[in-house]
Amino acid sequence: MLWGAAYGALELRQENGGVRLSGRFPYSTETELAPGKAERIEARAFAERIEAGEDIHLLSGHDYEKPLASRAAGNLTVTDTDAALVIEATIDGGTSWARDFLAAHSAGLVRGLSPGFRVPTGGERIERRGAGLLRSIQRAELFEISAVTRPAYPQAQIEARCWNIGAGDHTNVFHPLKRWRL
Repeated sequence: MLWGAAYGALELRQENGGVRLSGRFPYSTETELAPGKAERIEARAFAERIEAGEDIHLLSGHDYEKPLASRAAGNLTVTDTDAALVIEATIDGGTSWARDFLAAHSAGLVRGLSPGFRVPTGGERIERRGAGLLRSIQRAELFEISAVTRPAYPQAQIEARCWNIGAGDHTNVFHPLKRWRL
């Protein structure tokens, strides 16, 4: 699973006994994940699973043991636009981790938004840029989006991900089981 994020993406409002969360993950924004290694998630990269009505979860810190909302539960709306991935969720605070998340956000500790996704074969393009590389993601399978303390964009850690470009076809440079954690 891959994770990416942006700062300042969450907004919370009290509504009818619950808390309404809204957030945006902007597309076409290039960020440096490591020295010489940049990434850009293109507009509507996540459209396939969203438009198919697949279940997507809102999690606390990419932890499936700490769900805050989901499309299947009816308390998460995910919209894919040309400009951004937009989410709207209602969090009722009925679980200890939801209360912890709400308290952390209230204290200013959790402000980032980070999507968890997989890139299918042919869904990305790697290009050389001077001494560095740019990874452009055109298609990705979005499974979850998380509220995080320290989002990967702009400071990311890379694990078990090959950055070597071979001659010729670059669409299959990476094996799908290798994961890049942002």
